[in-house]
Amino acid sequence: MSERKVLTKYYPPDFDPSKIVRTRGPKQVGPKVQTVRLMAPFSMKCTRCGEYIYKGRKFNARKETTEEKYYAITIYRFYIRCTRCSGEITFKTDPKNMDYACENGAKRNFEPWRTAGGEEESEMERLDRLEREEEERDAMLELETKTLDAKTEMQISDALDEIRTRNARIERADKEDGVVGVLEDKDEERLRLEREDEEAARAAFMKNVDDMEVVDEEVIDKDGSSSKLLMIEEEAPLIIPSFGRTKKMKKASLLGIKKKGPLV
Repeated sequence: MSERKVLTKYYPPDFDPSKIVRTRGPKQVGPKVQTVRLMAPFSMKCTRCGEYIYKGRKFNARKETTEEKYYAITIYRFYIRCTRCSGEITFKTDPKNMDYACENGAKRNFEPWRTAGGEEESEMERLDRLEREEEERDAMLELETKTLDAKTEMQISDALDEIRTRNARIERADKEDGVVGVLEDKDEERLRLEREDEEAARAAFMKNVDDMEVVDEEVIDKDGSSSKLLMIEEEAPLIIPSFGRTKKMKKASLLGIKKKGPLV
């Protein structure tokens, strides 16, 4: 460890750098291969010894770049060895199904979540599958549209109910105002009639005052003698009649008869 930290190294006296020749190895023939560390992409069973290799087990594998391509996507092949019999197992990438495909030395275990015959899907089956997916998407879109329509109808119904309630309240207020107006008209008519009656009574009273004359009345005493009493009624001042309750005068006072005192 300490040798890596030194800044200078020892060169012997007979060291000749010109004798060091840089050489290149032969080029690799065939596909490009490199060593990688990976985990088993799926559970498998070795066809030689029957050993089960579970998904996620780590291996030192050889990665090979093949000449096969899927829509300009390079396909890679991997080589691993069985942990029991050291048999070679190969599998490669499958970009079409976004998975891995087992080739030699092992058999992939059954996986119920994988579609049966998905690897052999033809163009017609693929088109049918796409059409079904499109129909499902259309169904979801239709359901969302129906939901939005239902919400819109509910909002419209609430708005109509509010408008009806407001119109009914306004109509009820108008009716009450009309009843009040009729009552006010009746009160005005009654007041007008009362004023007319007052005017007629005042006119009749004024006419009676103007037609007043001198009245001769005969006064009869207790002893049987009679005498005439000349009463001249003076013109009374203009009095505005009142319809209130008045005190009634006695009849004797109206005739001008004075009550005599006792003789004894």
